Amino acid sequence: MKILVYGAGVLGSFYAARLAESGQDVSILARGKRLAEIRDHGIVLESARRGIRTATRVRAVEKLAPDDVYTWVLVLMRRNQVASILPALAENNHTPNVLFMMNNASGPAEMIRALGCDRVVLGFPGAGGVREGHVIRYVAGRGGDGATATVGEPDGRVSSRLVELEGVFAQAGFSARLEPNMDAWLKTHVALISPLANALYMAGSDTHRLAGTRDALVLMLRAMREGLRVLRALDIPVRPPTVQILAGLPEPLLVVLLQRLLDSEIAEIAIEGHARAARDEMKQLADEFQALALSAGIPTPAMDCLYRFLDLTEPPVRQGSAGLPMDWRGVYALVGSLAALLALLNLRRLRRRR
Repeated sequence: MKILVYGAGVLGSFYAARLAESGQDVSILARGKRLAEIRDHGIVLESARRGIRTATRVRAVEKLAPDDVYTWVLVLMRRNQVASILPALAENNHTPNVLFMMNNASGPAEMIRALGCDRVVLGFPGAGGVREGHVIRYVAGRGGDGATATVGEPDGRVSSRLVELEGVFAQAGFSARLEPNMDAWLKTHVALISPLANALYMAGSDTHRLAGTRDALVLMLRAMREGLRVLRALDIPVRPPTVQILAGLPEPLLVVLLQRLLDSEIAEIAIEGHARAARDEMKQLADEFQALALSAGIPTPAMDCLYRFLDLTEPPVRQGSAGLPMDWRGVYALVGSLAALLALLNLRRLRRRR
């Protein structure tokens, strides 16, 4: 299969290398210094978890010409860069499948208008990392070294090309999930990562500092819950449904869990690295989601408070700031439920003894 990876950043480099290693005919579109790096060194990946470094030779090209022929073009770029590449993708009529693997809260209409519905596929890559010179340090999947990809047709069909793509990804070691409502999945993802990024900026773009700044964590959780309320008000399914756990777990418990998650090297590489490099993308995503909130008529005070930290001139809050009172009602309800359960179990034991 002939594949063009459009974008040679962290994720584009990661997917291009893995697909090439699996035997696919892969090219990667790069420019300037990055183009020279790939041609000189290949794509150099280093696992942040295991420290293993690999170098993979991949054909590097500078542009997509109108008469170039590929089976798939995989677009792995920031959301705010997509508009600039749509004309080149539209001029190329020889590639039937274009997979946009990126954040997106505004839906696929822009891509469909440019390319037609039959060519557009939506997706998201399950990996992250940072560039250190010509080396990509990455984490992928839950264990830090596996790789995932979530893909879906704009109309939700499980098409033959999706099944084919699933097999290609599996051959490259990716765990592919075919999502029946990819647009809702992407909107749910932005409802989570936009508050996370903005809380990170509030804490000085440092995951360890964020872990120790309770006010930023509390605002982040409340903004995420506001985002889920927006989706429900617009009848947009929360995808995957397991994300609903954010609405049910007590706030203090979630704060503790987030502190442990964020105070780690993996979070530093997977979350902080991208947020530092992509503030412009995070601004566009926040604006896209604000548009959804306005259409839903749902107030988003926590989201609005975090939004101002997208401005580089806004100073971060003091490290360790903990002035916002946490909502303990969920804890009281959980303790009450556990107490009732224990009382019921004790009552059953007493009856058995009799």
